[in-house]
Amino acid sequence: MDNYSARHLSVLEGLEAVRKRPGMYIGSTDGRGLMHCLWEIIDNSVDEALAGFGKKIDVEIHQDGSISVADDGRGVPVDIEPRTGLTGVEVVFTKLHAGGKFGGGSYGASGGLHGVGASVVNALSERLDVEVDRSGHTWAMSFHRGEPGVFAGFGPEAKFSPFSDSSELRKVAKVAKAKSGTRVRYWPDRQIFEKGAEFVFAELEGRLRQTAFLVPGLALHVKDESSGLSQVFCFEGGIEEYVEHLSTDGAVLATRRVQKASKFKETVPVLDEKTGTMVSKEVERECLVDIALRWGTGYDTKVRSFVNIISTPKGGTHLTGFEQGLLKAFRGAIEASARKLKATGLKIERDDVMAGLTAVVSVSFPEPQFEGQTKETLGTPAIKSIVNNAITHWADELLSGKIRGTKAEVDLLLDKVVSEAKTRISARSLKDTQRRKNALESSSLPSKLVDCRGSSTAGSELFIVEGDSALGTAKLARDSAFQALLPIRGKILNVQKASLSDMLSNAECAAIIQVLGAGSGRNFDLDSVRYEKIVLMSDADVDGAHIRTLLLTLFFRYMRPLVEAGRVYAAVPPLHRVETTGRNREIIYTYSQQELTTLLKSLEGQGKSFKQPIQRYKGLGEMDADQLAETTMQPSNRMLRRITATDAERGERTFELLMGNEVAPRRDFIVGSADDFDREKIDA
Repeated sequence: MDNYSARHLSVLEGLEAVRKRPGMYIGSTDGRGLMHCLWEIIDNSVDEALAGFGKKIDVEIHQDGSISVADDGRGVPVDIEPRTGLTGVEVVFTKLHAGGKFGGGSYGASGGLHGVGASVVNALSERLDVEVDRSGHTWAMSFHRGEPGVFAGFGPEAKFSPFSDSSELRKVAKVAKAKSGTRVRYWPDRQIFEKGAEFVFAELEGRLRQTAFLVPGLALHVKDESSGLSQVFCFEGGIEEYVEHLSTDGAVLATRRVQKASKFKETVPVLDEKTGTMVSKEVERECLVDIALRWGTGYDTKVRSFVNIISTPKGGTHLTGFEQGLLKAFRGAIEASARKLKATGLKIERDDVMAGLTAVVSVSFPEPQFEGQTKETLGTPAIKSIVNNAITHWADELLSGKIRGTKAEVDLLLDKVVSEAKTRISARSLKDTQRRKNALESSSLPSKLVDCRGSSTAGSELFIVEGDSALGTAKLARDSAFQALLPIRGKILNVQKASLSDMLSNAECAAIIQVLGAGSGRNFDLDSVRYEKIVLMSDADVDGAHIRTLLLTLFFRYMRPLVEAGRVYAAVPPLHRVETTGRNREIIYTYSQQELTTLLKSLEGQGKSFKQPIQRYKGLGEMDADQLAETTMQPSNRMLRRITATDAERGERTFELLMGNEVAPRRDFIVGSADDFDREKIDA
């Protein structure tokens, strides 16, 4: 290149290392790394909002493969930085470890603390355009793979001319003096990123929703130009509202907020202005701990941790302190009331306390130490004890009854934790005996189980049958080589309302769990299930549908992996049996009133007669064994309805609405949906 000069070397010296080893800075060059670049740009705008400047951020995925982020913050500085002689815009986008987030000058606590975010994104972009509204003007600068210059047209394919002697931050328009903000649009470099790496709207949507919860009042707008999808997120409730959003089960302890500010000291290298060298200096920091948490009736744990609004999916010292503090407080409270809770000698473990917990753990302090540029794990040691002390103090006050109006909730919570511990111990002791049956362990199974002769799980089926009358018919109708039967008496316990201990003490629920041999709740082991298919076989009436719903509630809440694996089915027995008369006698089964009406019209049109009255099955016990086998149990003829859980959270909300403790939402749902319901489908 004729105009290649020392200036190019100084600009590219640092950024060339980024292009050679991108994984060191963004983790990978697939879709995950592509999205990480976007988070770096968005985080810069969020930091402005956190500092008290800016109320909105707009993110748009464009059809040409580029993406833009715009905010109404203060705008990147446009004046000359004295040490480099460059404008603030060029320093931020071309110099590694440069920015306003060092030394505590412009930001008290920020996410983009390493100072490499914007410059790394710039280095890995085929083209990056930045516009800044500041001091009454719009200023603009463009870059090609990290190098500043001028493009002759729009897009990365336009001819690019790098600056040779000095850079130019262009004035492109006049704006009101009060207006400020930054707009960045960039085209990821396909020489760096893998071919299939794309921006994922759903992932972007989730991240912005999360940020809106963490920064109350900040409006975040995301738009996909290609699909036309658009969303705006803005929440005033903060992390308490975030916890409510994440929760899907009924509450044992309503959402609580824990906030505490603590000071700590750490030794950091600081630039000595006189000597120009780095010297170690002890500085005092302030850490704000902000936690929202609640316990629900379920056993799933949902904990999200953040440092300066940045998600830390792999946790770190703040999450370790949170978990250890909770465990210490619960152990102390349960030991103090061991006789009352029937927990003498019971050692509580982490999983017992975390069962059913939904929490958001957020800490904010200057210059956190992360393990790697991707910021997935917090490493600052002092934060562990700070969070530990904050949560331990709060939990001790809660569990000892010092917080007014919480006694009933605390009693339920302690009972839940003790029940989880007892279930864990029982599951561990029974793990070896609740396997596929053999001669030595067959006696441990319920006496009412009519098991199959085969010893292999593959191909085996367990029919859970409603009532003893249906069991008698099913015994004759089944293929004993691979079909087992377990009768239940009427309607089992509604486990959505009942506690864990009530569920375990219920004879029907306990029998189902014991027969399946895989435990329940968080101890459920899908590989230990003794049958390949679980078939719910109830009468084709309203009561049968209710029993099926109660059984599905049990499976969904305590054996969900079985449902998610598609191994739970509902049998579809017929409602009617139509027998034609004449030379070619034919037996036809129908499964609904509409199907029967259509069939009868068809037979009349063909001039065929049929026996009257038409047989109507009120229950499985009314069917002959050969009829039950032919219609419901023989794999070659039967029809099964597979139960799936493609949207677990939506399913959880539906189960809580229809089967939970809250009556008012269920009543409102029934009243509001009454006009939309087809009364012809009611079997009564």
